[in-house]
Amino acid sequence: MLAVRFRRTAPLGGRLVLPLAAGAAPPAPWAAAAGAAGFRAEEGAVLDLAGGPLLLGLGTPGRALDWERAGAAAALALKAGDAVLDARGLGAGDAAALAAGMALGAWRFDRYRRRPAEEAPPRAVTVLADDPGAARAAWRGAAAAVKGCLVARDWTTEPANVLTTRDFVRRLRGLARHGIEVEVWGRKRLAREGYGALLAVGQGSAFPPRLVTLRWKGSLVAPPVAFVGKGLVFDTGGISIKGAQGMEAMRADMAGAAACAGAMLALARRNSPCPAVAVLAIAENATGAASYRPGDVLRTGSGRTVEVIDTDAEGRLVLADALHHAVTRHAPRAVVDLATLTGAVVTALGHHRAGLFGNDGALAAALAAAGEAVGEPLWPLPIGERHREDLRSDIADLRQCQAGRLLPDACHAAAFLEHFVGDVPWAHLDIAGVDTQDGAHALGPAGATGFGARLLDRWVAMHHEEADHHAAPGARG
Repeated sequence: MLAVRFRRTAPLGGRLVLPLAAGAAPPAPWAAAAGAAGFRAEEGAVLDLAGGPLLLGLGTPGRALDWERAGAAAALALKAGDAVLDARGLGAGDAAALAAGMALGAWRFDRYRRRPAEEAPPRAVTVLADDPGAARAAWRGAAAAVKGCLVARDWTTEPANVLTTRDFVRRLRGLARHGIEVEVWGRKRLAREGYGALLAVGQGSAFPPRLVTLRWKGSLVAPPVAFVGKGLVFDTGGISIKGAQGMEAMRADMAGAAACAGAMLALARRNSPCPAVAVLAIAENATGAASYRPGDVLRTGSGRTVEVIDTDAEGRLVLADALHHAVTRHAPRAVVDLATLTGAVVTALGHHRAGLFGNDGALAAALAAAGEAVGEPLWPLPIGERHREDLRSDIADLRQCQAGRLLPDACHAAAFLEHFVGDVPWAHLDIAGVDTQDGAHALGPAGATGFGARLLDRWVAMHHEEADHHAAPGARG
């Protein structure tokens, strides 16, 4: 993560980044060059003046996200070395948001390659601020969410031969040093508890499935909020095998679990008072003699039986057991699951927004507002009675999905998951189109986005960190 320092005066060396609001003219030494290049201080505009500063257009920022996007644009334009961001004249929160954006934009995953020096991102930034202490205090809260997001990006990018189910669990155990309790259920415990859906999905792999629970106690005496994440470290599609084209991207099929873990890390690093729990269903959907089959009937942890139609619709199966676990073991006030679940949601929403489903309007609205605040937008989609009827089975309690083309599979998946949450306020975020990006985006380079980590952290901060709110009986997020 980009090293961030706050000072009143500029250090020796370092590339100067000069933010300019809409209508502001560059300082006299560079005004002529900026004018010749046609630079205007519009949102996202960047001009690299050889031998001078990097001019950064702000437009008319009105919220923290605008400042973050400007900072990310600067980081994407900068090269290796140290930077000096002149935030004098700005408020402490705005300076911190610029730094947060720079940290998000400077992220790269170079563990397995030798990047040429000229392509390397900046290593550190010194932020010049009128009140470094106030800016530093504002940065601490922002930095926790940034760190959670970047951890999610790192883990989502790891190849499946490295991030096996065992290695994923090892990394999750490492969160204990931040005060997060970690509990791991292996195959024997899962079998004893009857979690047949998660077991079935993972039984074709040499790396066994796991159910991991992360707990942050917080300080409020209140039921926890619960995050539930799909953690498929790789998805071949099983017997209903995927085509070869694009299958390499299935190493990111655990992005939902990574985002949930990143959110828990963010809560812990900023010492959130809100109790929280994350339940992560971790498996590899591989092909082999032991793989589960279309036509199988599975008994889930809830006792419901499920007729398997397509082994490539495995995500909803592992989430069924994870949701049941979260609801029955932890009695949460609200539960939110994140999953790279369906191609149908990509068809509907592209790579711009995640699909939002659920059973509680207030919860959905709160999550949508949090997503807009951090640049991780959602779009509401329906669970209709017809979607529920489509999942009726002749031989089990319900079908896992329908077979065929041109189906509302994202809605079917949400209708399936709804069976496993009971009356608890619940939201399902289908992040299949936003977990990675093919090109640079407003808050970072191409690759994993960490979508969901900052959203969940912001939702908790906005709605679940006041004692009076928690004391209200029946209050919903």
